[in-house]
Amino acid sequence: MLVLHDYFRSSAGYRVRIALNLKGVDYVRREVPLLENAQRSPEHLARNPQGLVPALEVEGRVLTQSLAIVDWLDARYPEPRLIPADSQARAAALARAMVVGMDVHPINNLRVMRYLEQELGASVEARSAWTAHWMAEGFSALETMARTADAEGPFLGGAAPDISDCFLIPQLFNARRFAVPLDAYPLLLRAEAAAVAHPAFAAAHPDRVAPNA
Repeated sequence: MLVLHDYFRSSAGYRVRIALNLKGVDYVRREVPLLENAQRSPEHLARNPQGLVPALEVEGRVLTQSLAIVDWLDARYPEPRLIPADSQARAAALARAMVVGMDVHPINNLRVMRYLEQELGASVEARSAWTAHWMAEGFSALETMARTADAEGPFLGGAAPDISDCFLIPQLFNARRFAVPLDAYPLLLRAEAAAVAHPAFAAAHPDRVAPNA
């Protein structure tokens, strides 16, 4: 049995929950309360020296980094594919996912927000402006990528979700938490609407896995 260590509102953990659900893989969740700094505990640092989530226990070993975990899932459980086999489609799907996973999320996550506040003295207003700026930049690029790909949708990956949808939906969830305007991204919202109706996405939603849910 796979064991997923994550935090219910972690975007990176949310991505992996979606992927696991899409694959239909049984797993057990273990909550790592980030607001209590549980990610810095000796127990968790032994799993992931970065002190981050998610961490996926697999047969006595631990996988970290959401992109690497989804890639492993695709290799271990090939259907349904989340990373296309075709080389060009694969590169396009990974590029879309990386806009979120490498350009948007890392500079808007909890540890960055804490650093801006505690070390640089950034006000609530400044932190909100920071978040809105970087999310808008990433979403604008993704919207253009989706439009030029000319996919029929409804997902970024086409008729079925791919890895980029696994990354997009948690980031849109975060955007709504921080009141980031989204009206300028109709193709991203189309993908979100399709995800809302998809059982794998719905079961991964933070509201469904919160400790008091």
